[in-house]
Amino acid sequence: MKLSWDLIAAVFASLARAAKALGPGVRRGERVGRAALFALVLSACATPHLQTPQTPPNGFNGPRIEAGTLGRGVFVVQDGARLPYLRWSPESGQQPWAVIVALHGFNDHYASFRLAGPWWATRGIETWAYDQRGFGLSPHRGEFAPESLTSADLRTIVSLVRAERPNALIVVAGESMGGSSTIAAFGGEAPPDADRVVLLAPGVWGWSSQSPFNRAGLWAAARLMGPKTVEPPAFAVRNIRASDNTLELIRNGRDPQSILSTRFDSMHGLVDLMEAASMRLGAIEKPTLLLYGAHDQIVRKGPMRLALERAGERPNLRTAYYPNGWHILNRDLQGEVVYRDVEAWLRDAAAPLPSGAGPVLPALRADPKAR
Repeated sequence: MKLSWDLIAAVFASLARAAKALGPGVRRGERVGRAALFALVLSACATPHLQTPQTPPNGFNGPRIEAGTLGRGVFVVQDGARLPYLRWSPESGQQPWAVIVALHGFNDHYASFRLAGPWWATRGIETWAYDQRGFGLSPHRGEFAPESLTSADLRTIVSLVRAERPNALIVVAGESMGGSSTIAAFGGEAPPDADRVVLLAPGVWGWSSQSPFNRAGLWAAARLMGPKTVEPPAFAVRNIRASDNTLELIRNGRDPQSILSTRFDSMHGLVDLMEAASMRLGAIEKPTLLLYGAHDQIVRKGPMRLALERAGERPNLRTAYYPNGWHILNRDLQGEVVYRDVEAWLRDAAAPLPSGAGPVLPALRADPKAR
């Protein structure tokens, strides 16, 4: 997930350029302030763009699964939208004892579970990873969808998968922004009908974790320059790493289904979603496993600590802190450590994790960088 630390830096760079245009005779701080104020005034009546539900086509008979070949297919959801999926299943003839519905991160797509899915399949776990709206091969690529719509999609997909695998344990696993979507759905008023929840470094860097300048800058940029796109600045690409798996980062950057230039209004929608996730983590009622890496440079330690403190001590929430983990935990060099922990927890939520990973919040409270 190319989350918004690097992208928001580009937003602020754009504001600084606008400030410079106001005149060389004005001090830099005043110019930036005037530029931000100018943007706020111009954008006061605008609303950042979000996708809306589609109009079902003529003859629409309701949600369904359209299976293809080689594990590919399409979920046709409640409004007729077609969300492609990839599926990794146990060997032919073996029924899965657990099924994971997997949600990818921001600007990524269903292949983000291409390493975890085959590994879990050898353990009798089936994985269905789908493209969320606006990403991969789904409708309206690059345009962010509101949480109400992505939650409805997830409810529909979980229902379809449960009907397809009625005897299996149904699990939803969300990585990064996919974790944000998962929290928002399960912490809402109508949670999906799944049995367990797995959160891999969920995005919780919402508005309440942003500085006032960050909030004002992104708020204005989303309204003034909403459909315009921006790529991560060079310094962010060099200095901010999502994983220690360099080959996987290169592959992801060259993947034609990855989004490299992001709309300002999509970044705004992402921060809205992450704020909802930060606020709703404690409202999830299903047994939940949250995983987080000590080297995560995308979802920083402060916002993660805030989300966990908001959630409080909950008997259904278990966390695991990986000293060698980064952000995209399921593609790190130690990815199998995570896969094995998830499998063990699905088999017995009370048993010790094979990795011995300790809880996240005590580790963050002991870390000065998490304050």
